[in-house]
Amino acid sequence: MISKLRNSVDEAVSGIADGAVVMIGGFGRAGQPVELIDALLAQGATDLTVINNNAGNGDTGLAALLAARRVRRIICSFPRQSDSHVFDALYRAGEIELELVPQGNLAERIRAAGAGIGAFFTPSGFGTALAEGKETRDIDGRPYVLENALRADVALVSAYRADRWGNLVYRKTARNFGPIMAAAATTTIVQVDEVVELGGLDPETVVTPGIYVNRVVAVGERAWLRDGEFVGAASVEGAAS
Repeated sequence: MISKLRNSVDEAVSGIADGAVVMIGGFGRAGQPVELIDALLAQGATDLTVINNNAGNGDTGLAALLAARRVRRIICSFPRQSDSHVFDALYRAGEIELELVPQGNLAERIRAAGAGIGAFFTPSGFGTALAEGKETRDIDGRPYVLENALRADVALVSAYRADRWGNLVYRKTARNFGPIMAAAATTTIVQVDEVVELGGLDPETVVTPGIYVNRVVAVGERAWLRDGEFVGAASVEGAAS
């Protein structure tokens, strides 16, 4: 019987190695797999390269992983915001490497990896410091820069519901980077609010097919969410848990 279910978040993240490249879903806190990140923190893997849209919020989730000095390098599009003090302090002290990527390029580089595309040309970033050292080309009279696909050893993703085969549905904007990261990693680990029986998901609503998913763990109702709003955070992102 095929079942990708795991009994705990600790079991789900077991085996993640030191030096691994880890994609972490989320747009800020929306769709961030906080429970899996906490389990990775407890698991002990270090010298990680993290691919994420942001560079952590406040002192929890990804920010806690950074604060524990477990991340050597981060690839993201939006490293600084009002509550990104952990990353800011590490970067200013020279204790973390940063690869800054325009957000559209970041999404397409991840999607390309999942689609088996090695690289692509894009006009975004041409003529800026972000294109230094990269191949450029004129296509139909417009300048383009070559961007390589982004692959990962592991993807940590938050979804809404799953079945034991790993088929996933997401909740509103919490979907964000989850589907493309699930397809771009060697091992995809997913936390969900609820696991349903086979046939309990409408096939028309399945966004990520189970073929892209390796491990699923149900975390139930999350303590840091209340009535669709982030506890202690003045953010509309909470509408997308």
